[in-house]
Amino acid sequence: MAGLSIDQKSDLPPVAPIVLDASLKDVDDNAVRRQLAKRLADVICIPASQLTPQERHMAGDVLVELLRSADADIRESVAKRLVMLNEAPRTILVILAKDEIRIARYILEESRSLTDSDLIQISRKVSGAHRAVIAKRRKVSDAVVDALVEFLEEDVVEALLKNREANFSETAIQRILTVSRNHQPYVGLLAKRDELRPSHGLTMFWWASTENRKKILHRFAVTRSVLQESCSDLFPKAAADGWSDAGVRKALQFIERRQRNRAAIARSEFEGLEEAINTAEIHGLTRKLTEEISYMAGIKPATGAQILTDKGGEAIAILCKAPGLKREYIEKLWRALKRPLHDLDGSIHPSLARVMETYDVISTDKAQTVLRYWNWSLTASLNADVLRYIKNGVIPREEEFGAAAITAALVFSHRD
Repeated sequence: MAGLSIDQKSDLPPVAPIVLDASLKDVDDNAVRRQLAKRLADVICIPASQLTPQERHMAGDVLVELLRSADADIRESVAKRLVMLNEAPRTILVILAKDEIRIARYILEESRSLTDSDLIQISRKVSGAHRAVIAKRRKVSDAVVDALVEFLEEDVVEALLKNREANFSETAIQRILTVSRNHQPYVGLLAKRDELRPSHGLTMFWWASTENRKKILHRFAVTRSVLQESCSDLFPKAAADGWSDAGVRKALQFIERRQRNRAAIARSEFEGLEEAINTAEIHGLTRKLTEEISYMAGIKPATGAQILTDKGGEAIAILCKAPGLKREYIEKLWRALKRPLHDLDGSIHPSLARVMETYDVISTDKAQTVLRYWNWSLTASLNADVLRYIKNGVIPREEEFGAAAITAALVFSHRD
């Protein structure tokens, strides 16, 4: 039988070429990739007694490269696997911590292998959702808190303030305190923090809500008995020197027991503080009367003006209680300020009732502490430089000008 020539056509049907389904190929590749990622993660998780650090890091290096092109499900499975491992290579953890939030969450919430340096670096390169998770970690150092607070994201800051194991530096507290002037939730949360100092709390009072003012006064309206006892012998010595040292004079004025200024009363055209307030009730509160009342009450006119223009009014209760004015003088000042005494139904106006309640619940000694602190903090550092900061709406640095300067700038530059 003659063979077929190369040019002749066969009667056999043509054979179709074998083509692999691309989707099946992808499935196979993903299956292998998933298994390889799992094996590498398993190797990394082997106890230190059974695996050298060198081999662990080699496995980590291979896994890092694999994860760069792996799908989200594989990356998530690796994150779940490595999160509780103390010896997990930090390079992998940092990569996963910067991943999309559903993957990063596992690392950011639980990993104890991430250092403060890692968390600071991560926080500056991720989304607000990532930072919110970091803020809820079991322990957050002050350095990490500083980095998170830089962004001033409300949910992140509030999460930090609610986190009892987050540590706040003075820098972070001051930053949050400043923005709390326009965000009331921060005030209530700050008032609960152990890091909050009297300078912070009694400064926040000026823009705090009614409920937050109660919390602040309850916490920071304290007696000064220890201060008074420890410094009692210095008053006659300073007086003998003619109060020539301004710093000593301001400090002892804060500590002193007696609230009313006898020298100011002796110089005044009024017989006393009560007569000045009676006059204001009849004729209205003028600038001159404000100055007279302030001086006789033992405070500077700037402090007195701040108190008497306080919209909430609780500060007026402090002004009356500290120098021993009777309760009726709150109503007299209220009338002098032309504020409503009664509601439409004839009952005492809620604002005045609230101020009366503040007067009733605070002791004279504690009211003196608050009033003296306000006077010291609002006026002790009012020099030309600080006034320039206030005019420009800038908060001065505490290390350069002191806490009083910051209080004055925050309060006097605040606008409702």
